[in-house]
Amino acid sequence: MNQTVSDFGMAKSFSENETEANTRRVVGTYGYMSPKYAIDGVFSIKSGVFSSGVLVLEIVRGKRNRGFTHPEHELNLLGHIWKLNKEGRSLELIDELIVKSCHLSEVLRSIHVGLLRVQHSPEDRLSMSGVVHVLEGDGALPQPKEPGFFTERKLIEENKKDIFHQ
Repeated sequence: MNQTVSDFGMAKSFSENETEANTRRVVGTYGYMSPKYAIDGVFSIKSGVFSSGVLVLEIVRGKRNRGFTHPEHELNLLGHIWKLNKEGRSLELIDELIVKSCHLSEVLRSIHVGLLRVQHSPEDRLSMSGVVHVLEGDGALPQPKEPGFFTERKLIEENKKDIFHQ
């Protein structure tokens, strides 16, 4: 049996030929669960990739995904990182506590790889061995696609109001 971990505390066993499973009850920490698992209860070998990608991005930014706020927009941390990365402003993401003592090229690569790990579709995410491979190398990386749970709170709140007022 091969095991995978999603959300750093919930283990799911897979038989050798399985790549995903369905669960009856979704458990885990919001902010780290992959979209497919949180919404549909579908747990895959890429669920842990998503969770660990969130963790890497939190470390680089020095902020938690859950509860993140920014004065200029209502995006969560993943949305904020995605926005700045698309604008070519990834250097602004690095936590002030580590910026002076780090190798900027390595941290920028970690941000890029972190975004590749939190892509919405599991098929687009790197495997864990792929993560190791790209972190060890210095070659070109594919462009990340939009992350899962790239949300703007204001839109979510407006949708909730619309649903409850119908």
